[in-house]
Amino acid sequence: MSGYQPYPSSGTTVEPERGEAPPSVQKAVKLMYAGAAVSTVSLIVSVILPLANVAASKAALKKDHPNLSASQVNQAFNLGIAVAILSGAVGAVLWLWMARANGQGKNWARITSSVFFALATVSLLSILNAPSVLGIIFAVALWVVGLGAIIYLWRGESSEFFKPRQLL
Repeated sequence: MSGYQPYPSSGTTVEPERGEAPPSVQKAVKLMYAGAAVSTVSLIVSVILPLANVAASKAALKKDHPNLSASQVNQAFNLGIAVAILSGAVGAVLWLWMARANGQGKNWARITSSVFFALATVSLLSILNAPSVLGIIFAVALWVVGLGAIIYLWRGESSEFFKPRQLL
């Protein structure tokens, strides 16, 4: 009898090593990191510009919504800043999450990235009527980055990387 005793299993299966991601997946991941960077810059700009001139931002809110009281304008301004921070942070985190998971060959991440891109496409169509040119520029930039990432994720060499691995 040998002295070797295998460590008890935790009951979870271990996925076999995938190896290095093909160039198409590596490019998609780089684009996703670029998407996180653009989201972060967009977040900073969307918070700094209104805060740089609070009076003008609140005056624009009052002009667009003349029935609001001064207190309601303040609340709307603060809510707008909070929404910008939250949505920008969530967007950047989603880009980073998808970059990491896709880089590891998780097929669910490739599918989820595609769903996020579809949602971004619908969102872009609604943003194109926005009064903010800068907002439109950031939305289009993020959409183009997302399109590139999706194209790379669904190439043939990428599909091979995302196929489930068999245990030996």
